[in-house]
Amino acid sequence: MSRHDFTIPVAFRHRIAFTRDAFAPENPLVAGLLAEGGGRRALAVVEENVARAWPKLMEQIDAYLAACGLESHGVDVLPGGEAVKADDALVRRVWERIEHDRIDRHSYLLAIGGGAFLDAVGFAAATAHRGVRLLRFPTTTLAQDDSGVGVKCAINRFGQKNWVGAFAVPFAVVNDFAFLHSQDEETRRAGLVEAVKVALVKDRTFFEWIEANAGRLAALEPAALETCVERSALLHARHIAEGGDPFESGGSRPLDFGHWAAHKLETLSGHTLGHAHAVAIGVALDTRYSARSGRLPAAEAARVLAVLGALKLPLSHPALDLRSPDGRRRVFDGLEEFRQHLGGRLTVLLLVRIGEGTDVHEMDEGLLEEILSSKS
Repeated sequence: MSRHDFTIPVAFRHRIAFTRDAFAPENPLVAGLLAEGGGRRALAVVEENVARAWPKLMEQIDAYLAACGLESHGVDVLPGGEAVKADDALVRRVWERIEHDRIDRHSYLLAIGGGAFLDAVGFAAATAHRGVRLLRFPTTTLAQDDSGVGVKCAINRFGQKNWVGAFAVPFAVVNDFAFLHSQDEETRRAGLVEAVKVALVKDRTFFEWIEANAGRLAALEPAALETCVERSALLHARHIAEGGDPFESGGSRPLDFGHWAAHKLETLSGHTLGHAHAVAIGVALDTRYSARSGRLPAAEAARVLAVLGALKLPLSHPALDLRSPDGRRRVFDGLEEFRQHLGGRLTVLLLVRIGEGTDVHEMDEGLLEEILSSKS
């Protein structure tokens, strides 16, 4: 009997860029990224909502890629929204286009859209040829300040969010603020919850900035919104790159503060409750629990809830009151699903102060029931 262990060191470059009008002929950012990789071909896919808002975008992308000297295979307009994660239909469409257009591991797939769209297209890119170079262009606040700068992609299965997926570092992420400001007001404002979340677990100074600028952010003042998105995106990316567990092989996932309830609420609502609003409710619940369990000072919990309210984010939803035949709230099933998603022991981050959390390995359902019953 013989055993041999080898260490395989792997380094990834996680490129995050911020710009405006990425596909304008005079903007060299994307051209520089494409030249850096030395690819030959490119395929672009655009979420249909983005295409409607930017009717000349497809022509601009095609012209830009041609000016870069790439063999462009056109721009596909595809459906988006949370529905594209419900099954693998969009993934298969992207696979088929990659195969038809001979997009290989040295080619580029450019994806322009919101978080759910980027998740599904990203999974197609990660699994075609075991990985096609993906350039993400997040278009929503939620995607630009959080999910779009991450290294995960997934679709839903078995009634669970992100059950089928992969870890795949994109070739580059380009946050184009022109896309950001073209979203409707509710979409722009709701995505700010992920900035609040990352500030709560990683950066007290950033939370205090959000708190001081909550009025400007709620009013969607462009300068405040862009600053908030950029600071949030870089905090997320820095944690992934420097936190010691980029592919989440351990149990602690601080960036998922409030998410055990959020993911379950999305499912319980039939996805009529969007991810951003679900996260706001989950953050509020875990903030209250942090305080009621004696970890977080009540005054700090009040500050968190006040900021969520100032940003016009919801703190509750009827799906919280759905119960199983035995009377147990169905949202509590999210704890077990979260444990399974982690791959073993339940680990939930709770706050001990704004900007600092601690991992716990159980949640008292009796206390959660008290909190939800009192709504305080």
